[in-house]
Amino acid sequence: MRSWLDRKWRLIATGGCFAVFGLGGLTVGALLLPLRVVLSRERHRRLARVLLHRCFWLFVRLMKTVGVLTYEVHGAEKLQRPSLLVMANHPTLIDVVFLVSLMPQALCVVRSDFLRNPVTGPLLSAAHFIDSGESFIESCRASFASGDAIILFPEGTRTPRGVPMALKRGGANVAIRCQRDVTPVLISCSPLTLGKGEPWHHIPAARPHFVIEVGDDLHIDSFLRVGEPEPLAVRKLNVVLQSYFQKERTRVRA
Repeated sequence: MRSWLDRKWRLIATGGCFAVFGLGGLTVGALLLPLRVVLSRERHRRLARVLLHRCFWLFVRLMKTVGVLTYEVHGAEKLQRPSLLVMANHPTLIDVVFLVSLMPQALCVVRSDFLRNPVTGPLLSAAHFIDSGESFIESCRASFASGDAIILFPEGTRTPRGVPMALKRGGANVAIRCQRDVTPVLISCSPLTLGKGEPWHHIPAARPHFVIEVGDDLHIDSFLRVGEPEPLAVRKLNVVLQSYFQKERTRVRA
């Protein structure tokens, strides 16, 4: 009986949290819009990122407080550096929420539909999140030059439950072409919730526990050999990244 009540409460609390998320996104986006007129482009962008970071920080704590989930973070201090290229695996819908809550001036490479979404679009656009379209490498290079940290999910989207992880080459492309070491982050969730193709109201029997582990930087010097074509370096780095994340996921599950 107690377990049934706990699951019902988590269903209600999860719905409430997502309602707060939607209303919060609309409200903050509406507040930022008129400030474009009175603030410089740079100050408006910085304000949007601070607000996004604080809102996500509060949202993560709201989910924990009402009993939707628990979490722990290891190595968060490694994320407090400028011009980082952070790459993470992508098991759940709220991975980016966790990472942005830990990084005050980070931006993320996102699909175009997130930028067009009426709830997330205004705030993400104001924060200058990067569209994963054709010119995203140039956008990343400009952001690094400004001291911004970039979060990127090399899987491209959430990997469905039971499907082996497969990395796209976008992450390796950014690292090689922008000459940035990779700060890897492993995200695990047990039992899994909010996975690919799973609706928010599919509540697991036990409360999900998230673990965010920030690894040591993966240096790319060895991939930048003089005279070696960039596409070859990208392929080699992608293989290393694939092996790293697969090995770390296996370690966590053991």
